[in-house]
Amino acid sequence: MKKSVITIFIILLIILIAGTMLMVKKTETTRVKLETNYGNITINLYSDMLITSGNFKKLVEQDFYNGVIFHRVIDGFMIQGGDPQGTGMGGPGYTIKDEFIHAGGNKNLRGTISMANSGPNTGGSQFFINLVDNNFLDDKHPAFGKVIEGMDVIDKIAKAETDSEDKPLENVVIVKAYVVK
Repeated sequence: MKKSVITIFIILLIILIAGTMLMVKKTETTRVKLETNYGNITINLYSDMLITSGNFKKLVEQDFYNGVIFHRVIDGFMIQGGDPQGTGMGGPGYTIKDEFIHAGGNKNLRGTISMANSGPNTGGSQFFINLVDNNFLDDKHPAFGKVIEGMDVIDKIAKAETDSEDKPLENVVIVKAYVVK
């Protein structure tokens, strides 16, 4: 009798732990879709980057990025957007603190999305997506997510013809950005 009670207790404990782990895993990932005039890009935001991922998600939910362009495109480096003015000088009207705490390390690898800034703690709404591994940006620009669908779209954007300041000659527009439920 005592053995069966212990066995039942252990089974219930395993079920409880497994259920808790599934719930935690479910709430960890926020997925954002960027619908552009070049195609769709889907990004998983890092759940442990509460400031940066949280800020990006909030701006997406406020429709901040709808109609915003990728104003800086450098093939073999990155594509940058998130400036409502489209000049590289605009933002949301505030800045956020840099955070470099992602469990996988702050790595600006191909397909990661990172916070653009003009120096420490100056990020806001501008972001870039790395076209290649840009390790020299690690610990300068917080990587806060990873593209999971649409790298072909990003590579197509990277080939857009640009002017002398790396701005595409034809606008590359984020038509709509939203959190995927």
